Amino acid sequence: MKVLVLYDYPPSPGGLATQGDLLYKGLLEMGIDAHAVHFESAQEKEWYYRWFEPDIVVGVGYWGHTPQLVLHSLRYGAQPVPWLVADGFIANYQEVLNALPLILVTSNWVKEMYVRDGIDGSKIEVLPVGCNTDSFIPFDKNDQKIMAVRESLGISHDQIMILTVGGDAASKGAQEVMQALALIDSKAPDWKYVCKVWPQPRTKLQNLADLELASQLGIQKNVTYATNTISRNFMPYLIGACDIYAAPSRLEGFGMPQVEAGACEKPVIGIKAMGMLDTLIHGKTALLAKVAQKIVVNQVVLGEESGFKSQHKIEFSEPRTVDYRASVNDIAKHLLNLMTDAGLRQEMGKAAREHVVQHFDYRVVAKRFVKIIQDKFGII
Repeated sequence: MKVLVLYDYPPSPGGLATQGDLLYKGLLEMGIDAHAVHFESAQEKEWYYRWFEPDIVVGVGYWGHTPQLVLHSLRYGAQPVPWLVADGFIANYQEVLNALPLILVTSNWVKEMYVRDGIDGSKIEVLPVGCNTDSFIPFDKNDQKIMAVRESLGISHDQIMILTVGGDAASKGAQEVMQALALIDSKAPDWKYVCKVWPQPRTKLQNLADLELASQLGIQKNVTYATNTISRNFMPYLIGACDIYAAPSRLEGFGMPQVEAGACEKPVIGIKAMGMLDTLIHGKTALLAKVAQKIVVNQVVLGEESGFKSQHKIEFSEPRTVDYRASVNDIAKHLLNLMTDAGLRQEMGKAAREHVVQHFDYRVVAKRFVKIIQDKFGII
């Protein structure tokens, strides 16, 4: 079997790049003849099509990347298999995607979104994102590298560190977490809430809004926003330094940081919806807050990035859910339980590690990918 993997290569620290890179790594370790190339590099992709002649071209992205992941491969007679995430609404390329024999998606919720928006469900297989469980491991709290992370964030040894990681924090549910922390502040042990966000123009405005909320809630001294650029090498230690990973996300097709936190034996607070229903087990590996609100829209405006002309408006016959909000009261209850019970944190963390190793280790995902391809195409 010869596989060409299209993603953000060489990998940046982002989720899609990590998703592709771990599949590539897993395939190589299985002895599969595989190569990786940047999904937007037309000339290099063509070069591989001409001399490598891959059996399968698996491309990581979302539906808007169909030209790069699917159409370009078809142009050179290669068999594309897109591995897609969702962003709330699949607005274009239904005809192209429905003509494919196989589409991979990251969770059952993502599959539901594609089916809802016109993609043939019989073509879709769920393949979860892999996790490097050799890097994301449990760390001792007295490990020098873990202590150094906490010291750099101004967190003492006995404080409870709650962590959220994302491109921005609000989309990961940070505002709901802050509201919950304000509710329980007088009952909870000494705590600090750290939001690790990616430095980019749009997040600067969001960070200011989030910090303004923290100030209004009176918890600003306990909230830290870390906005430095970091590598994937640092992530296991950042997660390893926390006591609780909190991300009741507003939109989540899989939830890679939640899975990585589990691999580090950290209990997770999530939302009882979307991709987290596949990755987290309420009461065992995580505590999931109920959905308090669904954000629905009657129309969307898209542009060239989605294959339309600028300011293209799409109106829905029925309103579409594009965002979720977790119950603040549920988050508060779950946080207080975990913050006041070290034994519960340890118990859930160990169960989470076991679950991740069994179901989401990148080698497990690579084997599952190969089996899906063999079953669908008969390629050995």
